[in-house]
Amino acid sequence: MSSIGAGSRKPVHVTVTGAAGQIGYALLFRIASGQLLGPDQPIVLRMLEIEPAMKALEGVAMELDDCAFPLLHDMVLTSKTEEAFDGANWALLVGSVPRKAGMERGDLLSVNGGIFGPQGKAIAARAAGDVRILVVGNPCNTNCYIARSNAPEIPAERWFAMTRLDENRAKIQLAKKAKVPVSVVSNLAIWGNHSATQYPDARNARIAGMGVFDVITDHGWLKKEFIKDVQTRGAKVIEARGLSSAASAANAVIDSVKSIRTATPWGDWHSLAVVSRGEYGVPEWLQFGFPVRSDGSIWEVVPGLQHDDDAKERIRITTEELLQERDLVKELVPS
Repeated sequence: MSSIGAGSRKPVHVTVTGAAGQIGYALLFRIASGQLLGPDQPIVLRMLEIEPAMKALEGVAMELDDCAFPLLHDMVLTSKTEEAFDGANWALLVGSVPRKAGMERGDLLSVNGGIFGPQGKAIAARAAGDVRILVVGNPCNTNCYIARSNAPEIPAERWFAMTRLDENRAKIQLAKKAKVPVSVVSNLAIWGNHSATQYPDARNARIAGMGVFDVITDHGWLKKEFIKDVQTRGAKVIEARGLSSAASAANAVIDSVKSIRTATPWGDWHSLAVVSRGEYGVPEWLQFGFPVRSDGSIWEVVPGLQHDDDAKERIRITTEELLQERDLVKELVPS
């Protein structure tokens, strides 16, 4: 009897770093179930953890086994970076050092640079020729810039940092304010850094095909509270939960990969931090949040969007922050 279905397709290797952490735990089961790459695509999960977390990772792997996922072809559990990325087609860089009390942003960037630089080198050395990389661990824009700069062999267009969680947060805020289903909110771009300087762009967004400022008449809320609520949502989750966002971040990983590997609905766009080629006056080579659309294989930054003076100033501020971060990590980036 000939093989059919998932068994007839070559497995795709997906590397997840920080695999035993909260986001990793929320993410792995969704990948193995087929939500990341489709219901017919077999998966090999390559899971990287630091040595002290390997026991916990073994427990996660036991649970994955106990789910009996038909698509989960194999698992690799390792604390060795190069082994984790061996043959990887997708690399999801989730693991990072969280910011601790009293830690300056420059300190955080330096510590994480020591993680993402070597990971970039390992990806270049060991990953598959078609590898694509999504950086989730914060500060994700600059962590992505560090890793990308340490892997010049890999085309810059294959590197992404995650702003989709911010897009999703912004969409639900608009939906609640307009009292509509979130499914009718579209064209929501997050510009710049995944930080408190990001600019969630309601001016160019749509609700049921209409301009947000036409649907929501409380323009003061749109210009102030809405932007602040999206910028500070992560901190509010930590305050309420005692821990940072995990399930929602894992969900945004799934959404981000889908937005890269499948065609964007006509007329819409999604948010990803991608390498700047000078679009909208953003300095080249920054890893910058833009509105992006894809045909399933090639993506592009959506051109021609208009910004008022307030939007221009907010984009300038988030650009300046990314330039400052770039300067703080210059010792971690090959010249």
